[in-house]
Amino acid sequence: MFRIHPASEKVGYQTDGITLAHEFLEQLLLKSDHSPSCKESFETLLLSYLKAQNAQIDLQTRALAGLCLRCAVSEPILRACQRIERLFGGGHSFKYRDLLPFVLNDDGQHLIILDDNQKTQFIFQEDGSLKPNTFPFFSVEILQSFQADHPTKMSLKNWVYFKTKQHPDIKKFLSDYGFKKISDWALLNRTRSKQLEPLSTRDRLLVEAFHQVYRRDRRQQSKGAKKCPDPSSEQLQEILSRLQKHEVIISSEEQLFKDLKQVAKQLRQYEVWSNRECLEVYNKDKNQYEIRSDLQQEYKPKIEIEHQEIVEFLHQKLRAILSQAIQKEVQHKIQQLKKSRKYAEKASQFIPGLQLYYNQGMSLKEIAPVLGMTSWDQTRRILNPGELLSKIRTMTVQNLLEEVLKKAQEMGLTSIPPKPDYLNTIIQAIEAFADQEVFQNASEEMRTGKNRSFKSIYAEYLRAYLSQLI
Repeated sequence: MFRIHPASEKVGYQTDGITLAHEFLEQLLLKSDHSPSCKESFETLLLSYLKAQNAQIDLQTRALAGLCLRCAVSEPILRACQRIERLFGGGHSFKYRDLLPFVLNDDGQHLIILDDNQKTQFIFQEDGSLKPNTFPFFSVEILQSFQADHPTKMSLKNWVYFKTKQHPDIKKFLSDYGFKKISDWALLNRTRSKQLEPLSTRDRLLVEAFHQVYRRDRRQQSKGAKKCPDPSSEQLQEILSRLQKHEVIISSEEQLFKDLKQVAKQLRQYEVWSNRECLEVYNKDKNQYEIRSDLQQEYKPKIEIEHQEIVEFLHQKLRAILSQAIQKEVQHKIQQLKKSRKYAEKASQFIPGLQLYYNQGMSLKEIAPVLGMTSWDQTRRILNPGELLSKIRTMTVQNLLEEVLKKAQEMGLTSIPPKPDYLNTIIQAIEAFADQEVFQNASEEMRTGKNRSFKSIYAEYLRAYLSQLI
């Protein structure tokens, strides 16, 4: 789960493994016909549990399914805030970190269920009782309102972006920077020529005729008059007459009214009255948000975009590469033991030994008699979890480096082959990234004395793979 972390000055958030969600998914995968690669069908299954569409689903299962989905939407919430910064934060007027407190408020510490009307959040407590959640999580609000079978067929990820943009506190925050919500008629009335450029010729003529009539009448009204009311029937008729002179034929006042509202909807997509007028719009054909093609030239901070794309790419690749590295190094260690004259007969104890170490938190000294080993030293040479961690880290960094270099070459950020200085910088950055996300916590867990517990991402992935082998 991506969670707010104000102490992290650079990024403002941190990622944490949610053990309960991970264990629930593992159990569900064993029982389910769904594959984790079939993301949409699996999301639908979890949503059906959360929203109690099956009366046989108990409260705890509903709550755990919701916890998994809360993890799933936490990253898109963060990315939506980063997009809003890129689109509206020109001149560094604000940072995405300023938006996180409004929407990234789920800490993953409580199990939440919804009432039968899908409107109220309740905390599911350890004794099975429920109490109202007095500080509702935005992540759950998103899930409450999401409809997988809605005619728009909007994906959950896109729904997250839509809801984040519409969050009242974010809209209020943006209003302080000039992004105020105004009526369609006020929006059309204040539109300047700059905003008309992306419109079609017909739509520009509509706005120009509207200005000639509506603006004229607004100037003649007293200052105390109602702010931008709907255009009157007389105004609409005059606009129709002016449009006819430009061979724009509209059948009725009602149709003109609708056409003007539609133009206002287009203009609302970039309600920033400066050079920062870029906003993503929903593409129904591709089922995703995109930067408006007619505004692409105004989207200037290319370096920031490329940097963010690399960061998102790293997050996407890291866990898959970590999982592969764990599988390869565990299998490599087993084969090494089988080929060893000294430890061949103990090769079968490698997996059970690691499970005792990572599942039960037993020390190597405690594991030795359980597995029938002669000493702590023998147990260390056979299991050697520290060496395994080191090798998995090395393989993860190497494989991640290869993927990043491919990505950098595709984006034209590096030559082929990369220059030594560039390569060294990238290696150091990837090592730091991998350590921060995975290996630092994993190493610190191993150094803990008595009563240790392994909750790192590394430990979770390793346990998951060991359970598959068993």
